[in-house]
Amino acid sequence: MSLRYAYNTNGLTSHRLDDALALLADSGYDGVALTLDVAHHDPFAPDLPGRSAALRRRLDGLGLASVVETGARFLLDPRRKHHPTLVSADADDRARRIAFLKTCVDVAADLGSEAVSFWAGVPSDDRTTSWSWLVDGVTEVVGYAADRSVTCAVEPEPGMLVDDCDDWARLAAAVPGLTLALDTGHCIVSGRWAPDDAVRAFAPQLGAVAIEDMPRARHEHRAPGEGDMDLPAVLAALRDVGHGGLVSLELSRDAHRADTLVPAALAALRALNEGAPPR
Repeated sequence: MSLRYAYNTNGLTSHRLDDALALLADSGYDGVALTLDVAHHDPFAPDLPGRSAALRRRLDGLGLASVVETGARFLLDPRRKHHPTLVSADADDRARRIAFLKTCVDVAADLGSEAVSFWAGVPSDDRTTSWSWLVDGVTEVVGYAADRSVTCAVEPEPGMLVDDCDDWARLAAAVPGLTLALDTGHCIVSGRWAPDDAVRAFAPQLGAVAIEDMPRARHEHRAPGEGDMDLPAVLAALRDVGHGGLVSLELSRDAHRADTLVPAALAALRALNEGAPPR
């Protein structure tokens, strides 16, 4: 089967959003992983519904599907990276993250996006209490999303409270309707699952998928061919399970070379996929 590729706008931060979308479409991508951020569809700027309606028309005109990503570094706090989170110690901070995620759900509904992806956050020393906060917050967001027919997917992130696929499975058992946002590169940093095995084991629960190269045991997103990932095995697994959703490249450190990397990365993945035999 043919896989459908997207590119995360966190790797296009030197481009205006409209220019970035045109580059993706012209390069042959099927969609965009839209990280809502200060430069790309800022959710706190005026007239968000109107801007989302215009963006949907633009995406439709370019033939691009979408997923909404929520990992902007300083959108909520200009002085603390990725804060606040669902496991922040302050209740008001947790409420701010929940409100932000609900806004992202609204954007996803307005765009007709395939999913909204988000992560847990780094826990405090009291992991039991942090886990309770996480379950409560994710339950609230998933319930809100269900009312808008939006899929929510939690992404295991190395070093966060949901660190690997087993942590996600524990969370999903507590929050019905939650899907997995699987960044396959993270599997060679944290947890017991090889990336291709994770694809196969969690195929029915996949809400969003990201792919990139990555050095083993180091959380560094790299372009295809620059790390230790067995990309042909991952692509074969996605093909074998019939994954029909977008497969998003996340290369947030490479905005300075997006003009060449955007088309080159897609060409590399297509070549690897075509050369990957079924397993």
